[in-house]
Amino acid sequence: MALLELRNLTRRFGNLTAIDNVSLSVEAGEFFTLLGPSGCGKTTILRMIAGFDLPDGGEILLDGKDIAATPPEKRPLHTVFQSYALFPHLSVADNVAFPLRMSKVSEQETRQRVKEMLETVHLADKSDAFPHELSGGQKQRVALARGLVNKPRLLLLDEPLGALDHKLREEMQIELINLQRNVGVTFVFVTHSQPEALALSHRIAVMNEGRVEQMDSPANIYSRPSNRFVADFIGDINMMNAQIDVVDGMQLRLSVAGLGAIVAPAHIETSTGQAGAFAIRPEQVVIGAPDEHAELANRFSGTLRDFLYVGDVTTYKVEVTNGTLIQALLPNAAPGKARFFELGDKVTVAWSSESGMFLHE
Repeated sequence: MALLELRNLTRRFGNLTAIDNVSLSVEAGEFFTLLGPSGCGKTTILRMIAGFDLPDGGEILLDGKDIAATPPEKRPLHTVFQSYALFPHLSVADNVAFPLRMSKVSEQETRQRVKEMLETVHLADKSDAFPHELSGGQKQRVALARGLVNKPRLLLLDEPLGALDHKLREEMQIELINLQRNVGVTFVFVTHSQPEALALSHRIAVMNEGRVEQMDSPANIYSRPSNRFVADFIGDINMMNAQIDVVDGMQLRLSVAGLGAIVAPAHIETSTGQAGAFAIRPEQVVIGAPDEHAELANRFSGTLRDFLYVGDVTTYKVEVTNGTLIQALLPNAAPGKARFFELGDKVTVAWSSESGMFLHE
């Protein structure tokens, strides 16, 4: 039995349906992420699980029991917010101890559990400090320690890393993974950051307009998106309208708008004449001189129109002969200046018949 199960959950605000008949389950010990653009409903779901908002329909089951009518303070879970919500007048130790004292845990046990938790989040030396004396990452760890100290069945995290700078955010991602693994508490995490969701999660539910578009592992969400929205939302991708001309075993022959005839793998059930989209990630596309990559099934000539150098990789934008832009991402493995193509160069973009995917309308 799943630890947490949402059944046909619905929430309306006037004429707006914020959550539209959502069903999902979260297993014990899982790092589960609700991912989607702003306004898709992910925080509304988190608020209903926490008890800060009530559903208009459906069930919220924790350990098989419906908790929809249970007050927030009676639910065996805790929420960590982006704003940290620390008490400024309390020390780090007293902030972490707060939920234990509210639960009437003895002072001796409270001190011991606070000590253990501060050691777990590497803040034992900050127990007497106050929030204004801490960095953003330290405040976030205090908030996590406070959320975990009373050993909740479930920890809800609402954009908890959103206020941190890029480098600190990456460091905290690693800490979150290690912390979740060490304490064994189930995490339900809300974010709009695709890289963050891919890096942290066991499973992801991609949301759009109050519905779950796809629920799967990060690898499958990225490499096997179920539709155009998921493909376009998760990472960079080249996507063009396409129609199936021939289904030949595990291969498709497609007519791609603005590109022409290509060969693609058949990952989903398809039939001749179906309309949809062909999508391929930039890292699956190679770029070379006009006479290179003749061995690849899909090969097109074009002109380099733009490129973006970001240190470890460069993304090239190539305009093929009929005006379509194709992005190709190449690693900058060589020391110093990597091999660059110059704007206006005549180049070739190519990919194998096993790369890319056809998506239904």
